[in-house]
Amino acid sequence: MRIFLILIYTALLGSMPAMSSPFRFTQEHELIAQQSVIEAFWQSGEFASFKSYDQLDIHYALFFSPTNTQCIVVSLGRSESYLKYKELIFDLANNGYNVAIIDHRGQGLSERELTDKSKGYVGDFNDYVVDMHQWLENIVKPKCNHDLFMLAHSMGGTIATRYVQQFPQTFNALVLSSPMIAIDGGHIPDWLSKAVIKTSHFINALFTEQSAYFFGYGPYKEKVFAGNDLMQSEIRFQLFKQTYEQNPQLQLGGVTFSWLNSAIETEKLIFENLADMQTPILLLQSEHDTVVSNVKQLHFCQQLNALHPQSCPNGQPVVIKSALHELLFEKDEIRNEALNQALTWFNQHGQN
Repeated sequence: MRIFLILIYTALLGSMPAMSSPFRFTQEHELIAQQSVIEAFWQSGEFASFKSYDQLDIHYALFFSPTNTQCIVVSLGRSESYLKYKELIFDLANNGYNVAIIDHRGQGLSERELTDKSKGYVGDFNDYVVDMHQWLENIVKPKCNHDLFMLAHSMGGTIATRYVQQFPQTFNALVLSSPMIAIDGGHIPDWLSKAVIKTSHFINALFTEQSAYFFGYGPYKEKVFAGNDLMQSEIRFQLFKQTYEQNPQLQLGGVTFSWLNSAIETEKLIFENLADMQTPILLLQSEHDTVVSNVKQLHFCQQLNALHPQSCPNGQPVVIKSALHELLFEKDEIRNEALNQALTWFNQHGQN
């Protein structure tokens, strides 16, 4: 009932006029009516898993059409699953792209590493990269032998950045959506937050291999729309919430000492290896992001553009005004702008 009320409210207000664009995306006022169409499209996907190097089940989905030649790989943020991304995959396919999307280890439908399945854990962020490489080389690239792009959100942006540093010839272009170049420590100085994380992780690891939740974090809690720091589209928020209610295996709690420690180690590696990044990169920044560090995104773009002028034009992120963290689930005018920027970037760097 709540979703239907949101739909009526949105229709009464009317939608914002879309920017002139060759692309077409689903609009908020269409979402309920489109659910049956999106679900029918979803049945065309290929859903499977593979064994990682350390024998974890890593799940993925593929949406390939013989009429499409260009492919987009989607790298998800922390705690996300491809089941959350049905609207986006539907929109990308309708704009002529094949889509490949992976649930990173420790979240979504993929296998968790700790006894407590609710803990947000990884031992080393490079494990995400290794999984990605195995999947791309053995499953995705044999199916997509033309243009290959990547669209990466938040933690998925961390993974994508480290991936193109290690495998610079894989993608024609990369778009980072609110990437986690670094976590947002709020008002705590960067040096202090890193010292606390590293010290806490060291002490915790002395006593257990089952990394504990970081201070203030715990098991999964149901989110509410009011005051959330992710998105301003209530209908998209409610559909996301409904997906996690209907699929409790997707639910993931807060981060652990190990996850945070590896995140700050990976931030250091990102800045140390900027010279290796030959893939053209566009960074989309959410103006009002409180989840990841916009300051570190700016530093990343400035330093990357100085080394590789094809990336971060003018040494700046593209700032999406009024946006919260999840650009790909935001209200229409924000989401449309982000997706237009992304697909335009891919078009500029495609060969087909």
